[in-house]
Amino acid sequence: MLAGPPPTYNTGSIPPTMHQPPSQMHGNQYQPPILPPNFQPNQQQFPPQTSMMNNGMSQPSVQHPYLNQGPSPSTQPDISTPPIMNSQFQGTQPPLHNHPPSNMNGAPSYKQNQYPNGPPSVPHPYPNSGLPSSNNFGPPTTGTNPHLQGSQPPPHNPLPSNMNGAPSYTPSPYPNGPPSSFPSGVHPPPYYPNMPGPPSMPGSQPNGISSYPGQPPSMPGSQPNGISSYPGQPPSSGPGQQSFPQSRIDADMVPNVIQVVEQCQEKIQEPFITNAPGLLPPIVGTNFICQDQGSCNPRFMRSTTYAMPNAADMVKQSNIPIALSISPLAKLRQDELEPPMSNFGEIGPVRCHRCKAYMCSFMQFIDGGKRFICCFCEAATDVPQEYFNHLDHSGRRMDWYQRPELCLGSYEIVATKQYCKDEKWPEPPAFIFMIDVSYNSVRSGLVNYICHILKTDLLDYLPKDKNGETSTVRIGFATFDKQIQFYNIKTSLGQPQMMVVSDLEEIFVPLLEGFLCSPQDSRGVINSLLDQIPQTFANSQETETILAPVIQAGIQALKGANCSGKIYVFSTTMPIAMAPGKLSNREDKKALGTEKEKTLLSPVNNIYTKLGEECAQNGCAVDLFVFPNNYYDLATIGEVCRISGGEIYKFNYFSIENDGERLLDELKRNFQRTTAFDALMRVRTSTGIGPIDFLGNFYMTNATEMIFGTIDSDKSVSVELKHEDKLPADGNTYTQVALLYTSISGQRRLRIITLALTVTSSYTTLYPACDLDTIMNYITKVAMRSVLMSTPKSIRDSIITQAANMLACYRKHCAQATTAGQLILPETLKLLPVYVASLLKSDALTGTLTLTTDDRSWLIHRLMSMNIKGTSAYIYPRIYPLHTLEENSIPSSMIRCLYERFADTGAYVIENGLVMYIWLGSQLDPTFVQYVFGLPSASHIQPEKCRAVELDNPLSKNVRTLLNMIRDERNSYMKLFVIQQRDPLESFFKNYLVEDKGFTGGASYVDFLYHLHREIRNILQ
Repeated sequence: MLAGPPPTYNTGSIPPTMHQPPSQMHGNQYQPPILPPNFQPNQQQFPPQTSMMNNGMSQPSVQHPYLNQGPSPSTQPDISTPPIMNSQFQGTQPPLHNHPPSNMNGAPSYKQNQYPNGPPSVPHPYPNSGLPSSNNFGPPTTGTNPHLQGSQPPPHNPLPSNMNGAPSYTPSPYPNGPPSSFPSGVHPPPYYPNMPGPPSMPGSQPNGISSYPGQPPSMPGSQPNGISSYPGQPPSSGPGQQSFPQSRIDADMVPNVIQVVEQCQEKIQEPFITNAPGLLPPIVGTNFICQDQGSCNPRFMRSTTYAMPNAADMVKQSNIPIALSISPLAKLRQDELEPPMSNFGEIGPVRCHRCKAYMCSFMQFIDGGKRFICCFCEAATDVPQEYFNHLDHSGRRMDWYQRPELCLGSYEIVATKQYCKDEKWPEPPAFIFMIDVSYNSVRSGLVNYICHILKTDLLDYLPKDKNGETSTVRIGFATFDKQIQFYNIKTSLGQPQMMVVSDLEEIFVPLLEGFLCSPQDSRGVINSLLDQIPQTFANSQETETILAPVIQAGIQALKGANCSGKIYVFSTTMPIAMAPGKLSNREDKKALGTEKEKTLLSPVNNIYTKLGEECAQNGCAVDLFVFPNNYYDLATIGEVCRISGGEIYKFNYFSIENDGERLLDELKRNFQRTTAFDALMRVRTSTGIGPIDFLGNFYMTNATEMIFGTIDSDKSVSVELKHEDKLPADGNTYTQVALLYTSISGQRRLRIITLALTVTSSYTTLYPACDLDTIMNYITKVAMRSVLMSTPKSIRDSIITQAANMLACYRKHCAQATTAGQLILPETLKLLPVYVASLLKSDALTGTLTLTTDDRSWLIHRLMSMNIKGTSAYIYPRIYPLHTLEENSIPSSMIRCLYERFADTGAYVIENGLVMYIWLGSQLDPTFVQYVFGLPSASHIQPEKCRAVELDNPLSKNVRTLLNMIRDERNSYMKLFVIQQRDPLESFFKNYLVEDKGFTGGASYVDFLYHLHREIRNILQ
């Protein structure tokens, strides 16, 4: 047990001691332990070990996992935390990491099984989508059969079943079989043996304390029963209260992401089939195939729970957010079905006459097929004569399997003129390239490079419809500094013509015909222009630039051409020239992480906000490529991208050598990904619930419709649902997303996505149907929005409180028979503590002195539109060993985000979807550097310039294959840094090792688990 108050959780460094009376403690804070003056921390060195997580590699014997982050181990005492289980540690050493001895004293006792007939299962093809009941990380998660007790765990992680202080199988709190509150087909509550609470809590110390080697001496004034006192300690409550041994929880004994993902992947033996409501899909970290048979592919839409609570009171009690994460254009696997096209002809889409929901697989036909009952509002609608078909003996239409809208969860419709602006067919979209030609842009080589890659590469990558032979996208060019230069690239011209606009107050486009042209038709003129632009501005001395008039001109050009499109702006400096949208430097790094930061991270005026609104209403978006050497004020300028549905790409201190390849790759990916233009999205739900909150990058003019200038396959929105009435507990509830958009070929289409969920009135059904990845995506977006309105501390406290309440409700309603000192985690939410601990330490939420205001604004912008897979990687980065790569096993097994898992003889890559690091151990074989980077030795490595070059050897090929695989999965090139062990940059790299203590002093995963448990205990008491 901790020898004092619990450790303080805040963003600053943890002080060694703090004498604070309990009355001053906050519920969501750690308090640091008070240690005796003569205490010598027990520096326990573990020998190298082998684990499943590191592909069988020997682990280093690390001195301390937080080099360059605060005091060294010799000066900072170890904050001991109690073991998760109710163990006795009678005179024994704490267990070694992966191979603890079996049959030692102090092994925990077991009770009878909670479910004698075997654990029931959630009604979906991937039951128990976390760890199996024979839990290999120590504290088990589910009740198991008695005959399993003492049996061998799976061979891939050989933990003995009887080890000191870590039970491998779970005792049951229900010896007489499942209670009535667990209906058949529902998971039992996963069960974590005693995780003790604070010393003052009654009943949390059932076992006596024993000494163990290295145990700190008793504090002055320690109590007879072994518990140490400290100033302001509350009196002990309960008779015979006893204390726990001061042993740190072993990191191998807690739920971990890698093991959960790997074991979920092992269970996926067949496709995930969406043929029934409420089927919980595989977690996003796994590789699975989906077969759409009624509900949509989960890549398009996921729910935070697949068993909808029947009443608002359940939502309030459980604190589980009821929300959807929607990626309507998500990229599917090649072996999955893209939404097929339906054409209803002149009658247009078939819809419910009352709620306007579109035809889907859950509509029920009656009266011999003449009418259908809407699954959303239960109204009966007449079937148009042109759409009529007879029913078979089961009540289905005879053409059920011939029509996508009747048998699939996602399909597309060719829209009629009624769905077009002014009832006119739209033109194909256009791309406008606006290039900064000021002094900074010319000097860095940016102007020359952009013109070069447009001419030689990018114009061949312009997007086209999947059935189209050539791209129908028209393109236009403009340059700017303090003025705007437009270019006429009409096919009939021998040379391009420049037209300069200097009146920036009333901006206009001086030419309509000839500004937007087909690159196939005008290629000669375009090539000539791209050769001339760098020469024309080669000697520019203009340092001031404009921006708002540039974007305004792009909008005017697209409006004049009566088409939607994209405006690509390449800008190097903050607009300080006298013109609309002029900005000034307001950066204040000291305000980051304080109550004042929300002012810095909010726009200083509404000029760029209004530009974004104008973009969205005219069906275009701004993709902003910024190359700043100083403060840029992305908090203000980024508004135009946020509201229009565009994206921000940031290249700090741009140089062609370091960033040229990344810029080219990002532009190619931007062109090639599926994009919808001039889009409108609406979410419809069954009677009794409705959408109330919308999170993402878009524009809204009313309470129901999201407007996007563009939306692409990487973008996602979250929609919170609220109960308007009580739902029938034995029924289903339905959600339908309709996206009306213009395709890249100029065709007006509708994409319809429908999801069916079950309804429940039982917490024991609600929790096993939760999707943690979707919950974390929603919590992350709420937190990012709150950054602009609240303080960092209150946001962190709110996240902790929500997580604690979710778990406390589970404990209260689903695990009543367990003893008070136990930490109980639902199977589906067992990774909630590690995800929350990681989110609380993330750059986007905390901010550090090494992170600029613009970096924070960029992170917030990216996270607000990020899909579930993206937020999952951002919260918990992926780490792959490189030195053991083999051609037939790429990607290799991942390792956990812990510094102690890195071997000093190894090389690893870590990525979070936004940045990538390659870490090289100090004892790495020199041939690795030669074979992968083409350098004679590690001393020649430059962190930003080093690249995995194409060399003729297996190691080089395998490393490049893995890096390309990661980039393709993230659809982002990601800036790469190559760092060496004990390099000064290593501290930045360690910031991504989220299970360790944070770069800013945040708690480690194990410490946070203890704190979260105490929060749960406080709520329940």
